[in-house]
Amino acid sequence: MLVTTKDMLLDAQRNHYAVGAFNIEDLEFVIAVVRAADEMRSPVILQTTPGSVKYADLDYFYGMVSAAAKKTHVPVALHLDHGDGFKLCMEAIHAGYTSVMIDGSHDPFETNIAITSSVARVGAAMGIPVEAELGKVGGKEDDGKDAGDDNPFTDPDEAVEFVQKTGCTSLAVGVGTAHGVYKGTPHIEQDVLKAIAARVDIPLVLHGTSGVPDEQVKEAIQNGVCKVNYATELRQAYMRGFMSFMAENPDVFDPKKPAACGMKEIENVVRSHMQNLGSDGKA
Repeated sequence: MLVTTKDMLLDAQRNHYAVGAFNIEDLEFVIAVVRAADEMRSPVILQTTPGSVKYADLDYFYGMVSAAAKKTHVPVALHLDHGDGFKLCMEAIHAGYTSVMIDGSHDPFETNIAITSSVARVGAAMGIPVEAELGKVGGKEDDGKDAGDDNPFTDPDEAVEFVQKTGCTSLAVGVGTAHGVYKGTPHIEQDVLKAIAARVDIPLVLHGTSGVPDEQVKEAIQNGVCKVNYATELRQAYMRGFMSFMAENPDVFDPKKPAACGMKEIENVVRSHMQNLGSDGKA
């Protein structure tokens, strides 16, 4: 069943677990993630970046996810990840997406407030939750801007003002994580996260989680995180399964066969994360 992220995240906040948000690239990713969620009896968020939307189309992704959601009894949400402007967020809502993110984190504080407020007002009127971002998640998300050497941490005082002025329903925070593949050992600044959670009452979101040790993620959940994003790990898992099959079977030309191996790898990754997030059995 296709639902919004509102009740998912509020339940996670009340009961101290997190819902996994998994980036999808094509049909195989959709099937694999939903299959794992169904097996784990876990609510799940499937999300697409602007780059994935350019590769396919909002309507294609909605069609695939809505079809998958009808075949399972677990709550499934379709979320626009890192929406890069008002226009794309509106297009996603009209296409049937049940949650959107507007990412103004690369803009000055007041500009971020303005663009987030414009999306949040429409979201509130249409019953669609709106995630925003304050602070910087390191690395480079999709084909967007690199965070560079900017201060990566969200200021707790700014977070209070930002949430009050924008009306966003969840907030992605900068606490030391980064998009893409980590070059060193990931480290979440738990004290920064606790300070934000103490001041802000909406669900917090952790981006750039692929490669972050499970224990750090568990601690972050206890410190206020309710939604955890995974993208790079799923891409790596799929390609690992796909390429491994092709290396052993170079003459195979039916793409479904190596794809099935890639999907199995995704399922394993998703199941493992759902257990660590504590969302298994919560559907």
